[in-house]
Amino acid sequence: MTAESSAPVPAPGAGRPTALTVGAAITAVAGAALAVVGVWDMVAALSGQSKQLALNEFGGLVIVLLGVLPVLAARALLKGRRWGRSPAVLTNSLCLPVAYYMWQSGGAMAAVAVGVGLLGLAGICALLSPKATAALYAPHEG
Repeated sequence: MTAESSAPVPAPGAGRPTALTVGAAITAVAGAALAVVGVWDMVAALSGQSKQLALNEFGGLVIVLLGVLPVLAARALLKGRRWGRSPAVLTNSLCLPVAYYMWQSGGAMAAVAVGVGLLGLAGICALLSPKATAALYAPHEG
């Protein structure tokens, strides 16, 4: 059974489901946060806080680029493109091990870990909901 055959068909003229919008928003927030961390890493390297200047600049650039993919996936989801769901679900899935390791740190990081984990779970549930699947895999005219 495929997603196309198991998903309910949305009514003609129905707008984007709320679950798809929520999943795209959570994915965009995660991607933007990742990009901010990358920029912070590069700025920290340039300001002299790191002894490995080139390594931190390159690492920050890679993190910024990794943050761009979820933002592009969220944009694709808002436009109703199917390809955006896989990177969005992957991004939200990666929130779970990040939350676990943040939880292990204890203190204030434990509270942040709960938020990150709940956002990851909410994003996964929203993107894999039957309404979001129906919106993305509905038969298109033309």
